[in-house]
Amino acid sequence: MKSEPIDFIFLKELSIEPVTRSNWNKLVQLFGERGACGNCWCMYFRLKKADFQEGKINDINKHALKEIIFDDRPAGLMAIYDGQPIAWCAFAPREDFIKLENSRVHKRIDDKPVWSIPCLFIDKHFRRQGVSVELLKGVIRYAKTKGISIIEAYPTIPTTDTIPDSFAWIGLYKSFERAGFKIVDTTSKHRPMVRYYTGK
Repeated sequence: MKSEPIDFIFLKELSIEPVTRSNWNKLVQLFGERGACGNCWCMYFRLKKADFQEGKINDINKHALKEIIFDDRPAGLMAIYDGQPIAWCAFAPREDFIKLENSRVHKRIDDKPVWSIPCLFIDKHFRRQGVSVELLKGVIRYAKTKGISIIEAYPTIPTTDTIPDSFAWIGLYKSFERAGFKIVDTTSKHRPMVRYYTGK
């Protein structure tokens, strides 16, 4: 993996692609030994708390995510740069994410079909360089090709000038704002619900 920063003029060379069985190994490479963060394997929003915690051992969460992908169910998209995976974005129908459906703070605001982005993961060598914005733009392009009309997310608005990377996995509001998302609910002041309407 290259460790030098991406020059912004090369961001156009990022390719955004859905994760499938054919590129599963690239996602494994991106997540590394820690499964992105603490053996999460991006299953936090998909499982009940006890099941998620149990899944952190013996690669249970990893196998759960792999099963979703190998069953051709939507899981998320990756950003590929110079042949290497550098970023991931969970993206699937909202009802696939149990914690969202049971959330009192981010409960549904209408009965329209929605696809959610509950988390992002950027390789540590490529953070703070605009990659998340480009990834989100790629998600929008992908959604349009699939006829997905509403994209929803729940990013954080930091209360301080700096925020540890480990607390930024739900995404930063400013990145979503730059990608064209708009706030649609402020039940949580520092974690608003945002949406992008594709017009489909």
